[in-house]
Order: sequence, then structure tokens, then C-alpha cells
Amino acid sequence: MNHSASQPQVDTRHGALAYAEAVPSILPALFRDSDPTWLLVEEGFTLAREHEVESLFAIANGYVGNRGCLAEGSALSAPATFIAGVFEHPQTPGAVPQLITLPDWAGVRIWISDEPLSIERGQVLEHRRVLDLRRGMLWREWRHRDPHGRITRIVACRLASLSDRHLLLHSVTLTAENYSSVVRFESSIDIDSGSMTFPMPDWKPRRSPERPNVLPLVLRTPGVEVNIAFGVMGQLVASTGTVGEREIDADERRIVERCEMNAEIGTECHLHRLISIFTSREKPRPFEDALSHLNRLLPRGIADAASSHVSEWQSRWQTADIEVVGDDSLQRALRFAEYHLISAANPEDGRVSIGARALTGSAYKGHVFWDTEIYMLPFFTFTHPPSARALLEYRYHTLDAARAKARAAGFRGAMYPWESADTGEETTPKAIITPGGEVMRVLNGEMEVHISADIAYGIWQYWNVTGDEEFFSQCGAEIILETARFWASRGTMESDGRYHIRHVIGPDEYHEDVDDNAYTNLMAAWNLRRGAETASLLQSRWAGRWRELADRLQITEEELKTWSKLADSMFTTFDQQTFLFEQFQGYFAKEPANLKSYEPRSVAMDVILGHERIQRTNIVKQADVVMAAYLLWDEMVPEARGANFRYYESR
Repeated sequence: MNHSASQPQVDTRHGALAYAEAVPSILPALFRDSDPTWLLVEEGFTLAREHEVESLFAIANGYVGNRGCLAEGSALSAPATFIAGVFEHPQTPGAVPQLITLPDWAGVRIWISDEPLSIERGQVLEHRRVLDLRRGMLWREWRHRDPHGRITRIVACRLASLSDRHLLLHSVTLTAENYSSVVRFESSIDIDSGSMTFPMPDWKPRRSPERPNVLPLVLRTPGVEVNIAFGVMGQLVASTGTVGEREIDADERRIVERCEMNAEIGTECHLHRLISIFTSREKPRPFEDALSHLNRLLPRGIADAASSHVSEWQSRWQTADIEVVGDDSLQRALRFAEYHLISAANPEDGRVSIGARALTGSAYKGHVFWDTEIYMLPFFTFTHPPSARALLEYRYHTLDAARAKARAAGFRGAMYPWESADTGEETTPKAIITPGGEVMRVLNGEMEVHISADIAYGIWQYWNVTGDEEFFSQCGAEIILETARFWASRGTMESDGRYHIRHVIGPDEYHEDVDDNAYTNLMAAWNLRRGAETASLLQSRWAGRWRELADRLQITEEELKTWSKLADSMFTTFDQQTFLFEQFQGYFAKEPANLKSYEPRSVAMDVILGHERIQRTNIVKQADVVMAAYLLWDEMVPEARGANFRYYESR
């Protein structure tokens, strides 16, 4: 292993390596739901869909996530573990931070008489993955006849504990249906070649597989000053009481634990694994914490750990579940969405947020967008305010980075990044390669500025729903004031007496560098008004806090009056006759496109038409004016809401 001068120090004097002698080991069947409206089921196995299925069946708890890949892998598997807030910062010019892909702790291969059990060899008699949405557990059922006619039944379960966010659980039960043979379980953790690993001092493996054994691992990816510690406890037990031997191989790139036993016909072999993960983000000595964590868990066993996890999920569903009568498919889809939302947030950490793909995959590099405040935050605000508050605290902790971005661009206040990671700095790439192979400059980091108003909107809505005055006065108000100040500097009063915000990208990202995007201008005006209102609220209800902010931010009464004037002067192209908002100046003159003429299609319209071509059309990528109508519902007359929906929905 790689011994570094900066390797973590571990104190083993206080029992950090004192393993329990026995672990209650049977995972009760009662942990599996039977109601189909709570189950997402993938029957059979289609190799070409594996990447998609692994994302859909991912498990997570807001701290750590794991893709729903097969334990033994496949030719198209992309196994990965992600920890919220742990980003790699590549040194390559032009590269941006990305969520670190950590080793897959769920890898388990099974050997029957020294031959691997593989879904791609022999005959699959039954195979399904079942995501239990009610309990937050991923099940796998696999019945397989190998080329020698031996039939093996596998039932496996894994979870990321919602009650103990540093805990992962994996249980595999094998039944030899028609044979007697030597069975070997091989669990492994493969380390990426770019990561440095550190050994565990004084670590000695146990050879008897029925006694719990802990595999320790600490790694660090170059460019990241974060140590990530894994403690993996493995135990093999059998229904006959028969045990075999354990063998462990470890080097800098791979740790393998092999547990072997003789299985008679009908024997059930249970491999149980508890995985503890800590990082130096939250603890100064993550190695010790992972091991002491396992020591506390081992005497209780996996059944107790699973029970606590299930209880926490039941508690969350009491406030989150929405029952749909008469449409099981819709009911399941709704619960699937809520499952992944609950899985994505961590109310215990206000320095992380939810990336575009949460903790299910590496797409979008784990970056945080406007989607969090506009699309996700309302769910948490109404169902679990502590999670909502933590998401907004992330924006408060990154407020200084937003101020720095505004200064660098020549503006005042706080200009939040379009994409952000751990530091709150702008992480939008400067250029990308399109599906067509062309290098395209990315303008969103400079022009998709509506995110600053989106964040202020999320804060205001959270406070109005929850009444969390401590957060609003100490954190939220400052963000609203600084984003209002940004909008007062981002536009220009022009000769028509109107305030114009030019060179922007609205939610409809098919049209770049436009002037007076309706969504952006309407939300900016809203933010300016709320900024002035926030100042008034602080003055009347939290006078001390107002004096502190006004002095530190140098806010004057004249500036507050200016915000209100600019909001009233904000330019929008609203037609009093048709009740339509023009999405941006010149939108109505764009080339009309008939979307139905492109059906059926399986890709987005910008892929079909190309980047330059689509900008000449009136095709809308996603709700823009319609989104403004939704968010600012009470500020639009009913005729305008309906007219704009009918007009833009078909485009």
C-alpha cells in the first residue's frame, strides 16, 4: 500500500479494533413490502438497459449513495458509490470539480466448485430487482441453472440507512437447491488508480468466516484534501452451522475477502456485511470513527440496523405520502419520485445540497443547479423542513463565493453560480463537445443569472410556510438583500424609462444571449421587491440584526427605495389584448416549428436540429414564461395564466 507522510493516525488503545464475537444475523422477511404500489420491479435481465436500471434502483440517504448494480457486475455495469459534498478538483486545464466516484462496496462474486456464478453464463430461471419504496431497500431475487445443471437461488438486500447515515448494509442468502458443493463468496473493493490508499495499523484479519471481520480502508483522491474511511464487516453463517475458512488479499488497488464453506443440498448460506463510511469533512479522525461505529453496531446485528432504518422511512412517509385512488401506475410513479427525493437530502449537513442526479450517478458531475430551489425544495418545505433548511444553509455558506462572482463580473451583491459544487464557486464548464462532435462554448455560467432570484424565492417560500424566523433573520434575509442588490446592478435604465436586463439565458436554454427574458425579469422584479420588504421586516422585528447587516453591507434607505423603483420599472413585453408575455425580445418573430412533425422521436430537439438551428426556431426547451406564471401565481391575472399556458405548451 501507499504509505504517505500525511497518512491518518489511528488510536487503537480504546477498543477501536475490539470486534464483537457474534452478530445476530438473520434479516427477517417482514422487511419486504408486498403492496405493488410501493414496489418498483425490474423483471429479467437486459444488458443494454443496465446503466439505466442501476440509476433507477439506486439507494441513498443524503450522505452516501450507491447505484443498483448487480453484485457480481456485468459487461455494462457502472458500479459506484458517492458521498455528498466530496468533490474531486482535477488539475487539468479547463476541468471542473466533479463528485468523486468511490469504490463499490457492494461487489460480491459467488463461486461454485471454483466456477463463477454469472448471469451471462448458463440459464436464468428467475431474475428480478425490487426497490421497496416504503422501506428504502433494494432486493434482488435470482434463480440460476449453471452449465453443469446446478440450480442456485440468491436473495439479496442492501440499504443506505436513513436512521444512521454512515451505515450501509448488504445481505446475501444463497440456497443450493439440487447440489452439494464448495461455495465461495468473494467480496471486494477495487480502488481507482488515481486514489491513494492508507493501511490500517495493527490490523489482523480473522480466519473463521462466522466471526465478524472488519476490512479497513482509507483513501484520498489527488487534489482533494479529504480522507474517506471505509470499515467493512463481513460474516458468513449457514443454516447447518457448518463453517469454512476466510482468506484476505490486500494491495494498493484492491481488497478481497474470500469466505468458503461446504454447502449441502438445501443449505442456506448467509453473507452479511455492515459498511461504515466517514470522511474528514465531518470528522477529524474518520478511520477511528468508522471502526468504533462498527463496534457499536456489531452486537446489535443487521436485523436491528434494518429495523431502525425501516422505522425512519415509515416516519418520513407519514408526512410525505400522497395516496392516488384508481391509478396504480401514477401512484407508483409518485412514490418513486418521493423516494428519490427523500434519499437525496441530508438534514444533518447544511454544507451540501442536491446535485442534478442526486447520488445516483456521475452525470452533471454532482453539480447543484436551480432545480434544487425551484423543483425540489418545495417538497421538503412541506414534508420535512429540517431537510429544506439544510439545503438553504448550503446557499448561505456559499454566499461569499456568490459575492466574489458578482464582483468579478462587475456587479454588486451576490451573483450565484449556475453550477456549483463544494466551494460555491462557478463550476459551469467553459465549453463542451456536443453529441454531433462540435466544440460549443457554454454561456450559462455568465448569462443564466435567474438562479439568484430562484434562491431568494426558495428562502421566502420556506420562511412563509415554516415560520423559521431564526433561519430567516440570521441567514435567509442576508441572501435576499444581496441578491436584490445584484439585480439592481445587473440591468440598465434606458431611454424608454424601463429597466432592461440584457444578455441572459432564461430557463429555455435553447435560446442564448437574449434580452429581457420574461422569467428572468419577472423574478428579478420580485426579488427587488422582497429585498425592500425584507429590510422593512428586519427593521421592525429584528432591529439589532438589521443594524448589524445595514452597517456591514452598507445598505442605505436610498438604495432600498431604488430597488422598489427598479422593480416597478422592469421591462416586460406583456400584451394587454392577448394576455401573452413575449418570452424575450424577438421571440414572436422566431421561425415556427411543428413539433408533431418530428414524432416519434427519442432524443431532444436540439440534438435533431443542432445548436445553431434550434435558436432560430420558437421551440422551448422547458417551462419559461409558464414557470413564471406558476411561481408568481398571485401576481398574474387568471387570463394571463391560461393564455400563456395554452400558447407555450405546444412549443
